[in-house]
Amino acid sequence: MRLAYHSLFVFLLLGLTGCGYHTLGAATHLPPDLHTLSVPVFATRTESYHSETVMTDAVIREFATRTRFRVTPDSNPDADAVLHGTILKETATPLTYNSSTQQSSSFLITMEVSVTLSGRDGKVLYENKDYVFRQQYQATTDLADFIQENPAAMQRLSRDFARALVSDVLEGF
Repeated sequence: MRLAYHSLFVFLLLGLTGCGYHTLGAATHLPPDLHTLSVPVFATRTESYHSETVMTDAVIREFATRTRFRVTPDSNPDADAVLHGTILKETATPLTYNSSTQQSSSFLITMEVSVTLSGRDGKVLYENKDYVFRQQYQATTDLADFIQENPAAMQRLSRDFARALVSDVLEGF
């Protein structure tokens, strides 16, 4: 009976060691000599104004906050790696309508983004061509108190995107 408990314990211990659990940043697949990261302004294939700078700023801030990298907001040829992003699509879709005014009362911003992190030698260190993020916002119906709500929604969306991107890059997913 003691042998059965011992065997069960060893089996469970082996199962836990191979299940993929690790601490944040421990499974990074980035080169150990990566010290500087260049993040040029994201390209955009949309007609939206200013989205590319909001997204780029959020990514720079997140990398600077969560990593040891020196992050530069330009195409620095001396950087150890460069993160290129492209906003592929941005839409604002009405979600709800005010039946008395027949106007939309809330919207959903959807952003599709492609990113590639390349080393100085051109080797792709991380790539995801299909990030999709959404953020909802309410429309102001009272014109006297009109406040444009979509920039705040874009800020929230860009923060969520940057957090997910940095986590994915650090964890090697």
